[in-house]
Amino acid sequence: MAILGDVTDATFDEQVRCSPLPVLVDFWAAWCGPCQRLQPVLEVLAGEFADRLRIVRLDVAANPQVPAREGVLSLPTLVLYLAGREVDRCGFLSGKRLRKRLAKRLPV
Repeated sequence: MAILGDVTDATFDEQVRCSPLPVLVDFWAAWCGPCQRLQPVLEVLAGEFADRLRIVRLDVAANPQVPAREGVLSLPTLVLYLAGREVDRCGFLSGKRLRKRLAKRLPV
């Protein structure tokens, strides 16, 4: 299983907006049950897409500025950034559905 990176309010722009790779950000919180169930799915996908995608997490409880700026209103929220721009957003999805969604949107 791949280890997901963590970003914060202070590191978001550098780690996400300036990343040479596409970045999937998991906006989550420790108290969120669906967020906890999504964690192992994201770890598997991080390994599968390791050469094409970075997957990071942002704890909204500890880092409220970025979620407010990015318009995150529910958890979990997954946002895909390509070249620093948001290109897709969704909530909880099964691993199969998320894999298909990512495969369609990532450059080859």
